[in-house]
Amino acid sequence: MSARICGLVLAGGQGRRMGGVDKGLQPLQGRPLMQHVIERLRPQVGDVLINANQNLERYAEFGCPVVPDRVGGFAGPLAGLDAGLHATDAPLIVTVPCDSPFLPRDLVARLAAARSAIDADVAVARTGSQPHPVFALVCTRVRPHLADFLARGERKIDRWYASLSVVEVAFDDEAEAFANINTRAELEQHDRG
Repeated sequence: MSARICGLVLAGGQGRRMGGVDKGLQPLQGRPLMQHVIERLRPQVGDVLINANQNLERYAEFGCPVVPDRVGGFAGPLAGLDAGLHATDAPLIVTVPCDSPFLPRDLVARLAAARSAIDADVAVARTGSQPHPVFALVCTRVRPHLADFLARGERKIDRWYASLSVVEVAFDDEAEAFANINTRAELEQHDRG
């Protein structure tokens, strides 16, 4: 665990692929997805923030500060990261999505080691040739850069990463840990275990 790293769970979307429900609040094995994610993330970081744009009171019940986007219109994961960057004093922030309850228990340690080795702005998890851009450790020095990017109307995470120094970190040994639950069918499948 590193007190110098803030954890940020991204739950700011509209859950369109799950029928417009708030994904982080959907039950998996009797507990909300958000609870599974926080339980895996909390031991790896100093503190945890939740980025959400609806059901703020419900999310506050998980015992973490809730930070809504500073940019309107459900602008995506970068808007969530922007909110988190403006809500922490930690030098590093790690993002994970609320719909990935199996995230690696060593996610932060591995991202942090790779990032510090070359002092990258961002370390991103990857399995095979597939990067997972919302599983990222971000240096908070990029705060003004991201705010400017969003202010120009930009939203695409890949375009923003392309303007920074980024290291990709292989997690091929834990590829299943990045399974995310986007639909009711996937939720039911994982619920049956």
